[in-house]
Amino acid sequence: MNFSNSYASLDEVFYERIRPTPVKDPRLLLWNDNLGEQLLIPDELARDSVALAETFSGNRLIPGSEPIATVYAGHQFGSFVPRLGDGRAHLLGEVLDQSGQRWDIQLKGLLGEVLDQSGQRWDIQLKGSGRTSFSRGGDGRCPLGPAVREFIMSEAMKFLGVPTTRSLAVVTTGETVFRETPMPGGIVTRVASSHLRIGTFQYFAARGDQQALKTLCHYSMKRHYPELLEGGENPYVPFIHKVMERQIHLVVEWMRVGFIHGVMNTDNTTISGETIDYGPCAMMGIYDPKTVYSSIDRMGRYAFGNQPEILQWNLARFAECLLPLINGDGNKAVDEIRPVLEETFPKLFEEKYMKMMGRKLGLGSFLEEDRGLIHSVLKRLKDRRLDYTVTFDRLTRSLTDKAAASRMKNELGECFVLWQDRLNEQEAVPQEVQELMRQHNPVVIPRNHHVEEVIQACVQTGKTTLAEKFLEVLRSPYEELAQTPEYQDPPIDGDKGYRTFCGT
Repeated sequence: MNFSNSYASLDEVFYERIRPTPVKDPRLLLWNDNLGEQLLIPDELARDSVALAETFSGNRLIPGSEPIATVYAGHQFGSFVPRLGDGRAHLLGEVLDQSGQRWDIQLKGLLGEVLDQSGQRWDIQLKGSGRTSFSRGGDGRCPLGPAVREFIMSEAMKFLGVPTTRSLAVVTTGETVFRETPMPGGIVTRVASSHLRIGTFQYFAARGDQQALKTLCHYSMKRHYPELLEGGENPYVPFIHKVMERQIHLVVEWMRVGFIHGVMNTDNTTISGETIDYGPCAMMGIYDPKTVYSSIDRMGRYAFGNQPEILQWNLARFAECLLPLINGDGNKAVDEIRPVLEETFPKLFEEKYMKMMGRKLGLGSFLEEDRGLIHSVLKRLKDRRLDYTVTFDRLTRSLTDKAAASRMKNELGECFVLWQDRLNEQEAVPQEVQELMRQHNPVVIPRNHHVEEVIQACVQTGKTTLAEKFLEVLRSPYEELAQTPEYQDPPIDGDKGYRTFCGT
């Protein structure tokens, strides 16, 4: 692998140089073959499970890797923490994939960077790879369960069509991690277009370090939005706008499939617009905007329906960081950015969200009067306590399945009639409408109870048979494979009492 270490070439105020802490007995548990091929992992390494375990535990460094732990700050549940950083992760560096894309490889621990100048760069990061100066008293390790969860959920999101970081490997460490109870340790290798977060900017803004902010902005734009550096004009407001567009797209896609992040802190909000950190995340079953599964979100701040509002709040924190760079006069800087946050954001989010929901209902073009239909359908789902995924899957089937149509008419009542009337106005054949709907309505999602079952099987037995079977289905979420029906069932109790945990 040909590492390039572009972030590590910046001033060391942005990171700490530190190697992963070796583990006792690393063994490969899960390996992402397709992603490994995409990242051009050498065949001799990809075929050697022992070498993979040594490499992606951090015990053996890849030549050219310059492990670092990056620093950032963040608002956690609304409270600002001025110094966070990679407390259990090591960024190994950056790599070019076969399509010319760059990835960060970060062992939530640290590997380094790989770069082929002809393509796009990706970070590779080890997570759970040992202490850094940002550990704040923690052990720098990760229990195996959360590592498996990140692998499963990130793969599911990728194939659902949601922008996401991905997992390349999960390695067991042969060591015990102590949380509420002793747990086997694990390390997950996370791949992302970068690990730059709103919190990264907040760290330097809180210190009044404008030079570091300028350096960070220039690096970020060059990496993600190079077109902003071509015009010669002040790029900072357009930079905020670009990040806003990417994040709006991301959260709208979350809403499409019923994903609840669970911990939308500013340090978990990337400027690339990828889903990052699959800690207390979950999938909504019964439709209710107030749905919360995270055990640490006691006030419901990050409930399913609050995610758009929280995104707007997080983007405001990002904009605050760049005010001194936008204009030396603080009032003028605020005047420049306020319309983006207060006018453009709500208008753009509503437009993207309504268009997405329209497509879930088979509407090829969105009309203003469709807004009422969409709200009526969602209200019916909430009032009748209907499952979000199942309902839209059955609606999709109802176009060519009389039994499904009869059931949907009974469950949705007048909304079903209004929906059919609206479809008839389009003069599109049912098969075309159904194809559009299927592209936006999965037949299967990573149901919480199945995710937990798979995690427990991996942790307790050390075998991945159930995980591989589950992943095969999740990698084809819009098709019905032979095994798909095994994973479509909603939980009997509607996820009542279900809680997810951070896993740190």
